[in-house]
Amino acid sequence: MKQFALAAVMATMLVACASTPTVHTDSDPSAQFASYHTYTWLAKPEGTSPLVQQRIVDGIDAQLRAKGWTQAADGDVSLAAHVATSQKQSLDTFYSGGAWGGWGWRGGMGMGSATTTVRTYDVGTLVVDMFDSKTKQAVWRGTASGTVPSSPEKVNASVQAGIDKMFASFPPGSAPAK
Repeated sequence: MKQFALAAVMATMLVACASTPTVHTDSDPSAQFASYHTYTWLAKPEGTSPLVQQRIVDGIDAQLRAKGWTQAADGDVSLAAHVATSQKQSLDTFYSGGAWGGWGWRGGMGMGSATTTVRTYDVGTLVVDMFDSKTKQAVWRGTASGTVPSSPEKVNASVQAGIDKMFASFPPGSAPAK
């Protein structure tokens, strides 16, 4: 039983480490980000709690303000943000017992047991798209995905971590934040 408890603690620790948002960004290499100074919201995120939606908008606004951009009614860039969630499952199998002494060692086959648990969890993805308002062409995309925590405090921290990581090297060609 102690082995099972230790294995469960180790698995929980690994899952906690894996919950850091995975972030990817892409941009149009021909886009002239130096000429962009203003933005407008084309579509704000939907599909999650209104409080989380507002935190996403506030987080993106803060990142863009920090880069010198301002929000305007007819901005140089139009933003669209979307949130999606999906359920995933993982199978965790833990082995215990005397199976290590079997298969020919000391003439016998050891008996052990295996316990498999199914863990269902939600994965959330935030997608932020930017379009040149004049040409209507996509110029930048950022995505952040991660396991959705169970507490509101952890959700807020995860959302903020994803936004921070997404905009760390924004605009394209700038040095990453340290």
